[in-house]
Amino acid sequence: MPEEKLKVIVVMPAYNASKTLEKTYKEIPKSHVDGILLVDDCSKDNTAEIARKLGLDVIIHKKNKGYGANQKTCYRNALRKGADIIVLLHPDYQYSPKKIPEIISPIKENRADVVYGSRMLVKGDAKKGGMPWWKRLGNRALTFYFRIFLNIKITDAATGYIAYSSKVLKSIPFVKNSDGFTFDEEAMIQVVSRNFRIAEIPIPTKYEEESSSTSFPTCVKYGLNLFWKIIRYKLHNYGIFRYYLLE
Repeated sequence: MPEEKLKVIVVMPAYNASKTLEKTYKEIPKSHVDGILLVDDCSKDNTAEIARKLGLDVIIHKKNKGYGANQKTCYRNALRKGADIIVLLHPDYQYSPKKIPEIISPIKENRADVVYGSRMLVKGDAKKGGMPWWKRLGNRALTFYFRIFLNIKITDAATGYIAYSSKVLKSIPFVKNSDGFTFDEEAMIQVVSRNFRIAEIPIPTKYEEESSSTSFPTCVKYGLNLFWKIIRYKLHNYGIFRYYLLE
């Protein structure tokens, strides 16, 4: 029997990505992708115009809603389009689009339900790619915390390069997640709570002048917020506290 063809849609949550969108798009291996959807979160530049010229499906938020809210729009619409695999790819060129065949492979081969691109899997890659030392330190602390309390084997809890099987996004209540930067990690908690299979692939990263980045105070607030969410996850599992993200 011929192998079942799975529909792969790349989703790009965008905000002021005009300087990096085209070069990100050009490196997407088109033979492995059936569609590319960009959601523009009320950018102040011409991101949406460039996306349309490139032939992408474009949805525009009339007001800025945040990174997590952008992803909610991405996933709802990708599922409506019949995607079997949905790849989260930032249009700021921080993650290599060339890794798409590798990140979807474990799902296509039924070895995983969610695949995370890890900048930390190969020792020294994050530093080589220009990740600031305080981000590397914070990432390691957060990842250690996730490994211990979620009992999962991951090396990069803060990655923004993720491939989901459609059954995962149809199962987890991602619409309840934050509209801000903790969305991905909240989704990871939901994935673990429903016992979906997780895999990682090594990815390079590059911190360039045009790439989006969060400040040190924002990262500290983000990390502390996630520590508290993990505590609530554990309390939910013990039946002490009902956590709405898991219901």
